[in-house]
Amino acid sequence: MSETELDDVETLADLADLAREAAADEETVLVFIEQEDVWFAVVRVDGEEDPRIFVSDASSASKSAYGEIILTDELLGRGSDDDLDDLVVELDEDAEDDDEDEDAVAESPDGVPNGPLGDAGLLIEFGIGAKELMDMSVEGAVPGDALTEIADALGCGEVLEAVR
Repeated sequence: MSETELDDVETLADLADLAREAAADEETVLVFIEQEDVWFAVVRVDGEEDPRIFVSDASSASKSAYGEIILTDELLGRGSDDDLDDLVVELDEDAEDDDEDEDAVAESPDGVPNGPLGDAGLLIEFGIGAKELMDMSVEGAVPGDALTEIADALGCGEVLEAVR
């Protein structure tokens, strides 16, 4: 884990290429992005595969230049036949819908879903399950604390603090 300069990164493809350059032998690279304790994102790059992304608060991220990089049309369900409900991470995976009208996804005025979005299972093989990642992302959680908790669980907490 190291700090990387993101000044020349304009797209998710640029970010993925930068992560791949930092990798040895196509190993997995995790990119942590944190915006002023408002939201965080984890981008996972595995070799030449498409990046996997988890964003703690898509609506807040959409107001940031870094958020614009990771909130792709594909992730937001725009320009495809994908149903946005399939992309939005459910806060309570075990809850049953009592009212079918509540299936609609809450969105900000600009059409970006409020709350977590993306692949909450991207850290499972590192020992952080989807439920744990979601618990770190719920309203009231501090994004910086969540990233610290993730980095500590991955054994690189000291490195994260060094690059902050």
